[in-house]
Amino acid sequence: MKALCNRDGLLSAFGMVSGVAPARSPKPILQNIKLIADPDEGSVLMATDLEVGIRHRVLGMKVEQPGSAILPTQRMTSILRTSDDQEIWIEGEEDHLIVRGRRSEFKLPSEDPSGYPEVPDFAATSYHVVAAADLRKLIRRTIFATDVESTRYALGGVLVELTAESITMVGTDGRRLAKMMATAEAENGAATPTGSPVIPVKALKLIERNLDDDDPPVHIAIQAGSAVLVRTERAVIYSRLVEGRFPRYQDVFPSNAEVKIRFPEIAELRQAVEQASIVTSEESRGVDFQFAAGVLKLTSQAADVGSSHVDLPIDYDGKPVEITFDPRYLTDALKTLDDSTAITVELIDSKNAAVFKTDDRYAYVVMPLTRDR
Repeated sequence: MKALCNRDGLLSAFGMVSGVAPARSPKPILQNIKLIADPDEGSVLMATDLEVGIRHRVLGMKVEQPGSAILPTQRMTSILRTSDDQEIWIEGEEDHLIVRGRRSEFKLPSEDPSGYPEVPDFAATSYHVVAAADLRKLIRRTIFATDVESTRYALGGVLVELTAESITMVGTDGRRLAKMMATAEAENGAATPTGSPVIPVKALKLIERNLDDDDPPVHIAIQAGSAVLVRTERAVIYSRLVEGRFPRYQDVFPSNAEVKIRFPEIAELRQAVEQASIVTSEESRGVDFQFAAGVLKLTSQAADVGSSHVDLPIDYDGKPVEITFDPRYLTDALKTLDDSTAITVELIDSKNAAVFKTDDRYAYVVMPLTRDR
């Protein structure tokens, strides 16, 4: 293999795939990245840890001799970052790799590219189509609520529900739940996936990094309930699904909210929560929310830390309601929203879950803390 590579294009692709390659692995070749130089089909970088994999297009490659090579992740990253060349030569030999610039040359030990596991390409003819901006938002608003340490349920990822007209993503750790729905289209009669496909957090972070809001629509294909393939403008991402049962999330949503309070913009609410949380501690995490006519009072107190009292004017004239939240659970959700986003808080009492809803089909359920916390 021999190719002249645009340094910026190769470095950009390297930055996207290098996070997939494991730092340690029983299969040492996985700690590297595979480069495939193909002037006809297009050149790609591949990385996998056997659970998650990516094929990323490399732009600006002039292939003199087609083939493939194994690139050592850390050293290759350092070479690309420290080089000031616009173009560099990469030559893959049987047991070594040569990287050459105008005034530099590196000869690195390499491995046989045929020993690198194949990362599946996107071959599905029927799939679901989602706007790139919507998918980024779906991931950002649900991924924080997952629990990667859970072994009892499939909480280490986000549930994906696909229909002919919509995509719904749900993340939960058992104490809070984030759910969002967006528009999707079924291409070529793509069927609704069976079971409860849960995409792991690592794969979702990789997908989000490979998306920009103005990218073309994204293609999603669930493979027989065992894996997912996602095709973006520049990459194909493969991931095995999380094993285990996802909780029946529909039962978490209260059905009889007695109090509804609307905040026209969440910026002031987020600021008030952040201020009230300043004097919380691990032993006393809670912030008391007192909803009354015209005002929301947020108070907190922690031994050896102090106390806080924050008032926020609200448009509300109903019955007083008091409830205690862990402020971290609220700020996690609120910081995924734009400052101008309107949100409605639905409450029952101090013991039942509260629901925060936006106008773009996002709902966040959070359980209150007990009063003695």
